[in-house]
Amino acid sequence: MIQPKRFLPLLFEDRALAPRLRLLRLAAKLLVPSYRFKWPQLDWWKNDEFTEYLNRFGELQVLNTDRKWMVYQLLRLVAHVPGDTAECGVFRGATSYLICCANRQSRAGTKTHHLFDSFEGLSQPADSDGVHWAKGDMKCAIDDVRKALSGFGKLSFHPGWIPERFQDIADRRFSFVHIDVDLADPTRESLAFFYPRMEAGGLIVCDDYGMSTCAGATQSIDLFLADKPEKMLTLPDGGGFLIMNVSIAAAAPLDQATSVR
Repeated sequence: MIQPKRFLPLLFEDRALAPRLRLLRLAAKLLVPSYRFKWPQLDWWKNDEFTEYLNRFGELQVLNTDRKWMVYQLLRLVAHVPGDTAECGVFRGATSYLICCANRQSRAGTKTHHLFDSFEGLSQPADSDGVHWAKGDMKCAIDDVRKALSGFGKLSFHPGWIPERFQDIADRRFSFVHIDVDLADPTRESLAFFYPRMEAGGLIVCDDYGMSTCAGATQSIDLFLADKPEKMLTLPDGGGFLIMNVSIAAAAPLDQATSVR
């Protein structure tokens, strides 16, 4: 019998198993009609180093590994940008691990990575956050995160509820900030604090942007950026990012009848 973890790679790599892929898509269409498959021939799925990283954090079988790969690639854009890095909403430290790896080979001087999390799970969701989240979700012990990142220097932990500890770094400038706090209020507080402290060309990445499970977070971001030149570029697998000091136009309408002036 083929074990589940062995089945999918075989399914996608062996032409003889193509009929099984069609069967899988048919079953999914019946069970989850709105679900869309994508081409499985992705080189990064076969990247042994990245697979080892995902396994280290228990992330290989989760549904958002695409976003980890995207963060890994986006960090290449700020290798030359001065300033520290930060993550709001650390969980097990998987994304901070990627950031720390990038910081080690920065071409813009030494960068300290700052980690902000209650380490007690989520705070009480607001009405705008819907019903997907509950207080205490996403809890992870700080000692576990310290252990996971023990191989890196230049780390600074700031345990506490957002935004209580932001003043610890009020005088710092930043090249890369990752916001993954799921809820509207801490998302707004995080963006409001870091936006004016970003270096030109720096990135703010919001993991929750464009996700129906995080509608409050998405709304908070759009409202904050409404009067600013930077806008979120939505990523196809969830999340979004902005580039500091780069103006972003609204997405073009896809209606052929729309006039062009």
